[in-house]
Amino acid sequence: MDTKTDVERIAGSRMSDPTELIPELATIAGALFKATGNRSVPRSTIGLIQLRAGQIVGNTYLTVMHSTLLRKAGESEERITAVASWRDAPFFTPAERVALELLEAVILPNAQGERVSDELYARAADQYDPKALATLTMAIGQVNFFSALALIGKPLPGKSPSEQWT
Repeated sequence: MDTKTDVERIAGSRMSDPTELIPELATIAGALFKATGNRSVPRSTIGLIQLRAGQIVGNTYLTVMHSTLLRKAGESEERITAVASWRDAPFFTPAERVALELLEAVILPNAQGERVSDELYARAADQYDPKALATLTMAIGQVNFFSALALIGKPLPGKSPSEQWT
């Protein structure tokens, strides 16, 4: 008997649980979370770049998940909502702004050439010590790692990983 709703059938996940298909994925994901959770970059900053990445790649699952996690962590609705238009929003610190700019530079193509300019790197290095900048770099890589799973596997927004893989 099919227990999926019509919405889940139409917009359901397309992939079987990737951790069952590739058991090493759990180890990789755990290592990424450990590396980015070393407290050298505030968890809120990492959450903001994860939310912005979900918006950029156009993935509802990632956007809903990271918005929910930010709310649970106590972030204000103004900051969560303003991530989409962070450049003119008054809610972000200089360090958060450069983190968001760095994320966008990595994720978005740049027809004018180099994505991460020396000037952007220097501004990031002014805000973050070497360990924090390396952590921020890994957090951006982590975003790209999980974006591929979200875009290809198409998990259901608002569902936990154990609830949604086909």
